[in-house]
Amino acid sequence: MSVDVCPPELGFKRPFNQEVCQILQLHNPGREAVVFKVKTTAPKHYCVRPNSGRVEPGKTVDVQVLLQAMKEEPSADAKCKDKFLVQSVAVTREMESNNVTSIFEKASKSAVIEKKIRVNWLASDANLASDTSKLGANDSVLEDEPPAYTSPGGNFETPAPGKKTAADQASPIPPPDFSEKTKSESPQPSEPAGAFATAKAAVVGAIPSSDELKAQLADANAQIQRLKDRLADQGLRQRKTGTEAKAAPATMTQQHAPTESGVPVQMVAGLCLLSFLIAYFFF
Repeated sequence: MSVDVCPPELGFKRPFNQEVCQILQLHNPGREAVVFKVKTTAPKHYCVRPNSGRVEPGKTVDVQVLLQAMKEEPSADAKCKDKFLVQSVAVTREMESNNVTSIFEKASKSAVIEKKIRVNWLASDANLASDTSKLGANDSVLEDEPPAYTSPGGNFETPAPGKKTAADQASPIPPPDFSEKTKSESPQPSEPAGAFATAKAAVVGAIPSSDELKAQLADANAQIQRLKDRLADQGLRQRKTGTEAKAAPATMTQQHAPTESGVPVQMVAGLCLLSFLIAYFFF
């Protein structure tokens, strides 16, 4: 006893960049219950829900066959080589309490009935009729050896678009708060820049104005003139002292020799240099 499979072929319409679903109906026309298994040659590309089960007499079971989204769209001339295999076994009274796996393990090869289902890639609804005629011409082509079928494993569910999973609902992730980080990362004035500004202000404040420089220059010139007059007076005194020393004894000349006094020559040279620099930079 086997199940009737409708449709006899599965056609998936483009585009394949998203999940495409087709319904495979398994009908049990007999008087005994039947267990079934659905296998495919490309288990990584398809998801079947359910991939095994039981069909009561006169009942029909809908099986969802999902083609997973592809990373790259196949060309229009590409032909699909994927196939499905539906295996069915009648449930006897002795195996009524057994599950599907144990029934298939205990059943003989002759008791297992298999039906192959081809998979086709359809271009669009407009070209569906022409594609179907081409596929009908290829129905007579049979393979010498049956391909290896593997159960696609339909024990998981593909979440629908926009549907949140239980993990997402249980632990929502709040949006990150960058307020503190922004405050901490706000640019602060650097210490070297502040120190430079302070030093610049001090230098600008230390530079005297033009009036002050003129007054200082006049004082320096007056000081230089006084020093010159003092040096001239000191020369005259030394000459006078020299003439008097000729008449006096040598011992008295040594005891009463006048000591040199006045402004050092280094100070005079410094004042001259200062006045020259002031006149060069400001006049």
